[in-house]
Amino acid sequence: MTNVTTEPATAEPTRARRRRAPAEDVRDERSIISTMDRKSPLVRGVVAVAGGLLLVALVVTCAGPLFWLFKAATSTSTETLAQPFGLWPSGLHWENVTAAWSTVRFGTYLRNTLIICAGSWFFGLLVATTGGYGIAILRPAYAKVVEIAVLATLFIPGVISLVALYLTVVNLPLLNVNLLNSFWAVWLPASASAFNVLLVSRYFQAIPRELFEAARIDGAGSFRVFWSLVLPLAKPILGVVSLLTIIGAYKDFLWPLLALPDHDLQPISVALPRVESSTDLGVFMAALFVSVVIPVALFLVFQRQFLRAAGSAGAIKG
Repeated sequence: MTNVTTEPATAEPTRARRRRAPAEDVRDERSIISTMDRKSPLVRGVVAVAGGLLLVALVVTCAGPLFWLFKAATSTSTETLAQPFGLWPSGLHWENVTAAWSTVRFGTYLRNTLIICAGSWFFGLLVATTGGYGIAILRPAYAKVVEIAVLATLFIPGVISLVALYLTVVNLPLLNVNLLNSFWAVWLPASASAFNVLLVSRYFQAIPRELFEAARIDGAGSFRVFWSLVLPLAKPILGVVSLLTIIGAYKDFLWPLLALPDHDLQPISVALPRVESSTDLGVFMAALFVSVVIPVALFLVFQRQFLRAAGSAGAIKG
């Protein structure tokens, strides 16, 4: 009879641990500091100090200019010029903020900015979603040609098309309407973003085709598929496009300067540089501070939605 030797039940887990050991060693070797080095108190102390210094440097770099702007906005002009880094020698001067609303007419310019941002956001989403839907979902015979043409416009510098765009706004083709000194002159060019159209179309292409086939079998038309199926699934990318569009419209300077020569229609980005020379420094700094705080506050309020949208964009297939 043949003797059969049976290995203990613990032999297989032992071999598995041996097989996993090299992988763990590789993971340790990939880091700058190995696991053994981290056990040293000196190494842990150096890492903690370096991390603290890096955190302080980031805070100073990011929040330092905003804090100084707040300091200048609540100080007198003499204090800002004589002691740029002095912390309120004569106390906080909140009257600069109230003076900015009356002297600089900050409220009027803020209203114009919000109108421009709202219109650019609405028409930008309209063009991006319908254009992306046509290229990625409807896919007509000429869809590839349109996609290549849209992509080609990204390689054209905006300064080159500035004169042609201005002449188009002065005399709108077919309608023969002059759009200068109207918000339409800013809304329409801002909505025609090739980057947003391509970004949305790439996201739509990641949606499983089986969903559209099932919807069409149930009798849904193209508009019903777009409104009830595509848009609800596209909330992440719509959040990203909304953020990019609003920020771009808020900080745009050159085109609103050309399209809105009327001072009563100009946004903050155009009006504040114009009134700088005729405004008290403290009041002007207060107006700058409020204009900077608004987008920062909006991001802090909606940061969870923005980060979730940016992180989940394109994650449909995953």
